[in-house]
Amino acid sequence: MKNTLKPGATAQFSYRVPANKTVPHLYPEAAEFREMPTVFATGFMVGLMEWTCMKVIEPHLEDGEGSLGIHIDVSHIAATVPGQTVTVDAECTKVDGRRIWFKVKAHDGIDLIGEGRHERMIIPWTKFVSRVNEKAKLARAEAISHRIGG
Repeated sequence: MKNTLKPGATAQFSYRVPANKTVPHLYPEAAEFREMPTVFATGFMVGLMEWTCMKVIEPHLEDGEGSLGIHIDVSHIAATVPGQTVTVDAECTKVDGRRIWFKVKAHDGIDLIGEGRHERMIIPWTKFVSRVNEKAKLARAEAISHRIGG
């Protein structure tokens, strides 16, 4: 990562909520979620907060780098209906080597809907992809072992 990212760096991102980002769509195979009201799901709000933090980091990455969310601590305090636009503000509060901390807030034009803290880690993509591929091989081997009684 370049040494240009400093506390105080910000990004703002707006997103119009479609019907497929509501609670019933979070895990459609779960009856409990399908029975809930059609409002913006907490899981999708968290993803939107992460996305905004990635926008803060993006200009400061070297080629081949990316970031992963490693901690999230946020509230979700108001419902948002499809068609409303959620605007997330993210502010970098601390940079320590490859770890970056953020303050995040989300508003739907009527209410503050969520706020809290998020932490991301800068990683080299090729190394990460290699680890994920190795884990996938182990998971496939374990699944095969369980199927044949091993």
